[in-house]
Amino acid sequence: MSMKQQLIDDMKAAMKAGDKHSLGVIRLINAAIKQREVDERIELTDADVIAVLDKMVKQRKDSVTQFEAASREDLAVIERDEIVVIERYLPAKMGDAEIQAAVTAAIAETGAASAADMGKLMGVLKPKLAGKADMGLVSKLVKQALGG
Repeated sequence: MSMKQQLIDDMKAAMKAGDKHSLGVIRLINAAIKQREVDERIELTDADVIAVLDKMVKQRKDSVTQFEAASREDLAVIERDEIVVIERYLPAKMGDAEIQAAVTAAIAETGAASAADMGKLMGVLKPKLAGKADMGLVSKLVKQALGG
């Protein structure tokens, strides 16, 4: 079952169960997916849907930071609750050791030797790790591995 179909099924289940919070967040997810499909005139794959979900989580984490800085814990709680619902649809996150192993394998695969090869290395890693790992952490580990 595709992720989009899973979201539709979960939306129906949330309606039947009267779960207004989950229903609202799932509707936001579906709207973001539909918006991207209309904007780019494409049918999103599961990988594209994961990218949309990652972006939504990142936006909400940024909002939580902003709300906490402004002493608006009430709004930060709402954003954190939305993150929990969105993360239900993301694949399980990889551990640091798994990410390090992927970086090491990609270095061996590409023959990267210096910081100048970082773009090539990230180009190999991004499709493999998107949605499964924090790309900021991946970038940091790549810099360390290449001595940058």
